[in-house]
Amino acid sequence: MTPLVALSFSIAVLGAIWAYLALGPLAGFVLVWAGFISWGCYFGSGKALGKTIVGTAYGAVIGWIALLIIVNQPMPALGVVWPAIVVGVTVFFLVIVASIDLLSVVPANVYGFAAVVAYSLHQASTAPSTGPLHNLTAVSFANPLILLIVSMAIGALFGAASGQLADALTKKPSVAVRSLQA
Repeated sequence: MTPLVALSFSIAVLGAIWAYLALGPLAGFVLVWAGFISWGCYFGSGKALGKTIVGTAYGAVIGWIALLIIVNQPMPALGVVWPAIVVGVTVFFLVIVASIDLLSVVPANVYGFAAVVAYSLHQASTAPSTGPLHNLTAVSFANPLILLIVSMAIGALFGAASGQLADALTKKPSVAVRSLQA
């Protein structure tokens, strides 16, 4: 099997399994789309599993801190300037840590930040009085930080598994096996 076909097949099979798990038995504990973001990040990072998991988790924590500041220290007089300042200051920390090996994949850091903030703001617009912005300190999967870190970590693991499966599907038989086939 060619490497492209093998990777396509492995991602299709494992992607279906991930979607089933995220939309079925693990619904409420993981988000299918967040897993796919980190799955893609795994390949974009050159198959750096640790950097993908640590980077997306770190980014999610920084995004969560930004949300905590914005929600708990409102500055109505500044309007949208206040959240913009908070975002500007916090995203500085997404990049400045790039000299640390596990945080050197800046896109992973950004994906984690973006995912936690996007999920929280989107859900807040659909459930303004009970959504994620009201659960930022909950010790449960209602907390967007916990939900996103778990989703993205599992997605990265699925990425690694799909890469390993693709590699296994493209391996040539050993010389001994080929001589038996002849």
